[in-house]
Amino acid sequence: MSTKSISPESKINLIERIRRSILRDPFPPGDERERMRLVMNSLILHIHPTKVSRSALRLNYTFGLGGLLILLSLVLATTGVLLLFVYTPSPEAAYQSMIALKTEIAFGNLIRNLHHWAGNLMVIVSLLHLLRVFFTAGFAPPREFNWVIGVGLFLLVVAANFSGYLLPWDQLAYWAVTVGSSLLNYLPLIGEPLTRLLLGGPEVGAATLTNFYALHIAVIPLSIFALISFHIWRVRKDTITVPRQPNQPSDAEKVTTIPHLISVELVYALVWLALLIAWSAFVNAPLEEAANPSHSPNPAKAAWYFMGFQELLLHFHPLFGAIVIPGLGLLGLVALPYLEQDSDNAGVWFRTSRGRWIAALSFLIGGAATFGWVLLDELWLDWSGWLPFLPSVLSNGWVPFAALLLPLIAFYEIVKARSTASEARLALFTFCLSAFITLTLIGIFLRGEGMALILPWSF
Repeated sequence: MSTKSISPESKINLIERIRRSILRDPFPPGDERERMRLVMNSLILHIHPTKVSRSALRLNYTFGLGGLLILLSLVLATTGVLLLFVYTPSPEAAYQSMIALKTEIAFGNLIRNLHHWAGNLMVIVSLLHLLRVFFTAGFAPPREFNWVIGVGLFLLVVAANFSGYLLPWDQLAYWAVTVGSSLLNYLPLIGEPLTRLLLGGPEVGAATLTNFYALHIAVIPLSIFALISFHIWRVRKDTITVPRQPNQPSDAEKVTTIPHLISVELVYALVWLALLIAWSAFVNAPLEEAANPSHSPNPAKAAWYFMGFQELLLHFHPLFGAIVIPGLGLLGLVALPYLEQDSDNAGVWFRTSRGRWIAALSFLIGGAATFGWVLLDELWLDWSGWLPFLPSVLSNGWVPFAALLLPLIAFYEIVKARSTASEARLALFTFCLSAFITLTLIGIFLRGEGMALILPWSF
């Protein structure tokens, strides 16, 4: 039985027919091939709808980012299970496990590389998937809550990478986790107890490695699997947005999932697998010398996805750099779909025909303004010196925060006065996104010894 044999007038759902066919077991004992085909069709149609919009199959709309995340999850699960047979979660044996993977175990280094690069790629793809949904207004009603689930999944993906960062137990991992976990100390009231609970003590040690190992192989993966399952169910329930041009109706033509969508997904998955394996075969995951708690590298940097926050700490009081600004950013992400939305924007890239130019201009302004502010703060601004009579939480917290927040509000109001509220939110989101990307790039590439700013022309 294939999807083509079912007439549009049929009132019996395809999945129900497959289920009944399997229960009746109509095949002779030797016909395992047909039985397997029906089982696979049933599995596919539990994840996908029976039919999908033809226009939604265009790669330049979704870029296959959701499917790529599922593929990376499978790669990480498979390589992670293989690594479990070699890895020992103790300071004495963890680093030796990494050396054994590189020098003694057949294809061990390739498996580790695949796991490392797939994890890093998953952070990037998760962010791109969120951005795709935002820029196409994919969280328009009734999809608001699924956006919140997506934000939660992104945070879990980052947490999974962070918990796995320590496991090699080399200098890079040890000090990156030391710096990253220190951000929790700035949480009011619960910061220090939470840090001690996570680390298993006052500093990174054997208990920390055990905690991170348990989080990395059990707690976080199970949480991700549960949320992904719920996320996929919500996508099926709420449906996805269909691409269209501004002020034009969406294409109502639909095609069967099998073979139209599945064939595209299969080719897409094979291409990405080939690229990931090729990259992992030639580019090794970083591994420095064994961790030495008594010798800190200069500079000691957090993991790359936390470098934007570490950069903020160089310019703001820790309460603002680690808590207030990131907290407001996260709150804004969660609240976005619940703000007044124009349903006519759903499925339209950048909301309107001029939204593309608004987003591009906002991105350029955000990057340039952020770099200029970092340079200015490095060379001239001295809030604490100018306001010595104020406590540091005010002179290096509220004052610079207000000095940046007021122009940001003015930017939003100017765009809103010249366009619509939806386009103004698009501009503000893009500005903040560009600012954080700029901070991350500065932290990764332009910070040298003592976290001093190294300008590009000084290399």
